Amino acid sequence: MERFMELYEASYKDMYRLAYYYMGNAEDAEDAVQETALTAYEHFARLKNKEAFRPWIFKILVNHCKKSLKKRKRQEFLKEDPEISYEPGPTSQAELLELLGKLGEEERLIVTLTVFGGYRGEEIARILNKNHNTIRSKYRRALKKLKQEYIREERF
Repeated sequence: MERFMELYEASYKDMYRLAYYYMGNAEDAEDAVQETALTAYEHFARLKNKEAFRPWIFKILVNHCKKSLKKRKRQEFLKEDPEISYEPGPTSQAELLELLGKLGEEERLIVTLTVFGGYRGEEIARILNKNHNTIRSKYRRALKKLKQEYIREERF
């Protein structure tokens, strides 16, 4: 238990940051991190290489975030009301979340892992079970999309 807590505490801030930018709000991010911690703790004894803890727990977090977002989309679809619309305020954080929202799920994940999680392409490739070159090209394409979208919105 002590070893798990040491490793978890060393990763908590980065996990929360990734979950926040992935989920879009503090409450859902905290829930995602807590659920991830529970799952990871339950399976920690099975982790053979404790040095691989960080990529392992981030993979659990990413999977949990994906599941939660799918569930949220289903719930929003079921109770969709055309009278309600959301206009984010002029804060840079809201603008950033709006821009990230225009990316596909995998692109958003790659960008947030790189920018906010501090992961390199090789690490992200291991987490997502993808080829390193695929991750690099998707990251470049995502940044290009973000730049184009930012420029487009600045004109209007």
